[in-house]
Amino acid sequence: RAFRVQFNSAIGPYKGGIRLHPSVNQSIMKFLAFEQTLKNSLTGLAMGGGKGGCDFDPKGKSDVEIMHFCQSFITELFRHIGADTDVPAGDIGTGAREVGYMFGQYKRLKNEFTGVFTGKGLAFGGSLARPEATGYGLCYFTNKMLEVMKQTSFKDKKVIISGSGNVAMYALQKVTELGGTVVAMSDSGGYIYNENGIDFEVIKEIKLNNRLRINEYLKYYPETVYVANSKEIWGVKCDIALPCATQNEIDIEDAEKLVANNVLAVAEGANMPCTLEATNYFIENNVLYGPAKAANAGGVLVSGLEMSQNSMRLSWSFEEVDEKLKNQMEKIFMEVYECAKHYGNEYNTVLGANISGFKKVATAMMAQGVC
Repeated sequence: RAFRVQFNSAIGPYKGGIRLHPSVNQSIMKFLAFEQTLKNSLTGLAMGGGKGGCDFDPKGKSDVEIMHFCQSFITELFRHIGADTDVPAGDIGTGAREVGYMFGQYKRLKNEFTGVFTGKGLAFGGSLARPEATGYGLCYFTNKMLEVMKQTSFKDKKVIISGSGNVAMYALQKVTELGGTVVAMSDSGGYIYNENGIDFEVIKEIKLNNRLRINEYLKYYPETVYVANSKEIWGVKCDIALPCATQNEIDIEDAEKLVANNVLAVAEGANMPCTLEATNYFIENNVLYGPAKAANAGGVLVSGLEMSQNSMRLSWSFEEVDEKLKNQMEKIFMEVYECAKHYGNEYNTVLGANISGFKKVATAMMAQGVC
């Protein structure tokens, strides 16, 4: 059973990922489309909000089975999407392979080559820096938050990152470049700890190239500690925590541990990894907080840049895309921060992000006579 929720197009074509996972239902798609609307608004680009998916599970399926599913899915969806109507992208269960199959079927049915999907392969309209975008953007946002609110940076800070997928992996790379030390990372089986820092190239080799468990890291650095419980990573003493694994991974108990260890900042790389109680606890204790809809907007931001490149039939260099990403993520932080401060609490960036994102959409709707 498949869904596509076109939530709001007041500021641009509907834009949001396609999720392939057994948990997909209409309720989840509606909620994610609402969140996507506010996130896309914060990017400053002309993108509305949407989300889609299917309860088809790609795990254990062959390439041919997945291709046939993607082709059948787009045969039903193609009449509802388009470069100026609705531009889907990848999400959980939908990577470059699935996007390629979906794009190919759309092109076949419409007999046209347009930028109707983002996250495409570089050979047919994809953008450089897209895999790195969410992790890099998270760090640019967090670094600006540290600079403005505490007159500091990642330099000489101890950082923990949950997860070891694309977001976590490229956050590790950028934190290291910015002078920080990532001392702990995790996967669903457990976490590794090394006070001297985690090696990006080794993590990339283990997780991206070979898809192995994170405890393989000990073969490269035997002095590393491995704990077979990923939840316990939040008890590791750190200056900055970047949850990049999954939703609701930090609950109130974890938040209390982090605050007790004098955490300076928490920024969300995953979609809503902190429970509401944990979020409120961080804000009440004046911890710098980057809510997901702002802090992890780098992915959809570069998807928006991919749309621009497709429209102009251009391909920007990695450096050009990265510079645009950095500038825009810093602008997002400043907008969220100024809004939160205006409404009485500069630490309540959740309020700032929600109001900032909503106001742009609401203003456009009112101006267009939709009220």
